[in-house]
Amino acid sequence: MLIALDAMGGDHAPTITIEGAVDTVNEHSDIDVILVGNEPLLRQGLQGKRFDPGRIILRHASQVVEMHDSPSTAIRKKKDSSIRIGIGLVKAGEADGFVSAGHSGVVMATSLLLLGTSKGVDRPAIATLMPTLKDPFILLDVGANVDCKPENLLQFGLMGSTYCRLVLERAEPKVALLSIGEEDTKGNELTKEAFKLLKNAPLNFIGNVEGKDLFTGRADVILCDGFIGNIALKVSEGLAEAILKMLKQEITSGSAGRLGYLMLKPAFRNFKKRTDYDEYGGAPLLGINGACIISHGRSTSKAIKNALRVAADYARKRVFEEISMAIETSSPVASVDT
Repeated sequence: MLIALDAMGGDHAPTITIEGAVDTVNEHSDIDVILVGNEPLLRQGLQGKRFDPGRIILRHASQVVEMHDSPSTAIRKKKDSSIRIGIGLVKAGEADGFVSAGHSGVVMATSLLLLGTSKGVDRPAIATLMPTLKDPFILLDVGANVDCKPENLLQFGLMGSTYCRLVLERAEPKVALLSIGEEDTKGNELTKEAFKLLKNAPLNFIGNVEGKDLFTGRADVILCDGFIGNIALKVSEGLAEAILKMLKQEITSGSAGRLGYLMLKPAFRNFKKRTDYDEYGGAPLLGINGACIISHGRSTSKAIKNALRVAADYARKRVFEEISMAIETSSPVASVDT
């Protein structure tokens, strides 16, 4: 697999993206990387690093999308950006997938422009893996669509279930709808109408789940609109960090506590690992006609490495084609009147 990486995307680019690419080719014999960005800067960053030079290709991009750039401005005025060039490589068949920790709105807009949606998909969705008491679950949408129709949530269910089956290798993923109560009469008009569609869809739909059930492991795929999903994601990230800090403050407030902290340090480390987005790499943009992974802006080299692995797996299993098949075979229930 040959994956294009936006080397200029992320809070600590290109240092972190270069390290992630090097770690990837050193640890994964089946993944090569195209680093897209300022070529002189990338060559300088690669100096002194040990790797097979034939497995990291440099592709120059003269422009960088900044976080303050609007998607429309970036598309019109930054046609030689690392995001545009990287996604263009996928469109041209020169790369099997694309990874970026840069501007997620620009990544999504450019993917729609250049790659388009998979056949039958009305709107793509950003899906992210989140930890539970059991195995991680998929939450979608987490930001691509702040306003949705019931039919969109149905398609999210079909896309999320397909991804879960192929990539997480769960034979019959349990799909749930995020609402304010378990009863089908609870929620707003969107969730109540979506419940009816999901109940009759070819999915292992288990009904509604409440916010308190997110991390229990009841469902493999949990659906919501992008407004709610993004809030749930950001609250979860902030809460995990706050809990670790508060526990550390309390335990280390006295001499006995400091001794106890040393004993508990492995447990803290394991907790952080379970809740750390670095472990999951990035969020796939489901419904795009290609493999496109959006990573956190604060991604470390480990997160970039894992995102490249996810992109390769996504491309290898042709998830975007399987999503089209899932939606087509579920018609007319999943078709959206646009």
